[in-house]
Amino acid sequence: MMRPRDGSSEAPLPLGVVRVCGGAPRLALRDGDDVLLASELAVADEPELRAALAAPSLNALIELGPAAWHAIQRAAADPPAAARLPLRDCEPVLPIRVTDFVDFYASLEHATNFGRIFRPGTPPVRDNWRHMPLAYHGRTSTIVVSGTEIRRPRGQIAPGELQLTAQLDLECELGYVCGPSARGPIAIDRAEEHLFGVVLVNDWSARDVQRLEYEPLGPFLGKSFATSMSAWITPLQALTGARRPRPPQDPPPAAYLSAQEPWVLDAALEIELNGTVISRPRAAGLYWTPAQMLAHLTVNGAQLSAGDLIATGTISGTEPGTAGSLAEYFGGERWLADGDEVVLRGQAGAAALGEVGGRIVAG
Repeated sequence: MMRPRDGSSEAPLPLGVVRVCGGAPRLALRDGDDVLLASELAVADEPELRAALAAPSLNALIELGPAAWHAIQRAAADPPAAARLPLRDCEPVLPIRVTDFVDFYASLEHATNFGRIFRPGTPPVRDNWRHMPLAYHGRTSTIVVSGTEIRRPRGQIAPGELQLTAQLDLECELGYVCGPSARGPIAIDRAEEHLFGVVLVNDWSARDVQRLEYEPLGPFLGKSFATSMSAWITPLQALTGARRPRPPQDPPPAAYLSAQEPWVLDAALEIELNGTVISRPRAAGLYWTPAQMLAHLTVNGAQLSAGDLIATGTISGTEPGTAGSLAEYFGGERWLADGDEVVLRGQAGAAALGEVGGRIVAG
C-alpha cells in the first residue's frame, strides 16, 4: 500500500493500530512499507488530541472530528525520524473498538441473486427493497482484524439438527467507519461529516444455517460467528477522486434519502481464493449510497458513535466473474474447506484499500 499522490500534494495516509515488539497498541499511519507512530508526530500541543494519539484505538481520534483528522495528516507529511518504523517490525491489530455494526444489503445484483437462491419461485427482490436500505444488526464482539483465523461454526442446518456448517461462504464488502458521535437523525447532506474512512469487510456466512433461520427475523448464527475487516482504514478524504455520481433511482427515494449530490465509491475489488483471483466485483454499481445508509440508520433517532461500522453487504455485478460470494460464483457446488485462505483487495482511484484476509480452520 503505497502513498498515493495528487499532483504535488500527498494524499492522506491510512490509519491503524500496531504493536511494536509485543508492546501496547499504538496509533499509526501506514506509509508504504513503513509505519509512522502517531504519538511521535509533531502535532499541536492540544491535550485532547495528544490524549487521542496515545489511546489504544482510533475511537478517541475519530470522536474529535475532521479538524483533528486533518491535523494528524499534516503532521505525517513531515515526520521526525523517530516516528518511522518498518512495517515488518509491527503487528497490526483491530484499529477501532467497534461500538456498533450494521450490515446493509445495498447491491441490487446480489439481492436478486440471493432471492433466487433462497426463495425460488417467488419475486427475488421484495417490494420494500427499493424504498429503503435494508440491513441486519451484527455482533461487534466477533469482528476481527485481517489475518485472524476463522473457525468453522456450527448451528442448526435443519430443524433440531445441530452440525458444523458444510456451506461456509465469503462475502466481499466495503465498510465505512463512522464518527464523530451524534444523535440521529443525521441529515443525508451532512452524512459525510460522520464518515471517517473505508475498509474492506468479509462477512463470513454459514449458508445452511442462514437458510433455515433467516425468515422471519433475518440473519443470526449464520453470520454472527466472525466478520473480518482491514487493519488499515483509508480516510474518506483520500478517496475524493474515486467518487462517482449516483444515477437516479426508480422509484425516487423518500425525501430523507434524497441527497443534493449523491455519490458512490468506485472501488475495484478482487477476491482471491488460495492464491488465485476468482472474481472482480466493482462497488460503483451499488444501489444504495453510504450517505443513504447512514441517514436511514439514524432517522429514527438512533445514536451514532465514533467507531460504529456500517457495511454495504455483498457487492456483486451482472457480468461473469463479478460475483461477491461463492454461492453466486459456484452456484452451490463449492464452499470453503478447512485450510482455504481468502484475501479481499480493493483499489479506489489512486488509493489501495487495506486488504482483508483469513484462513479457515476446523471447528
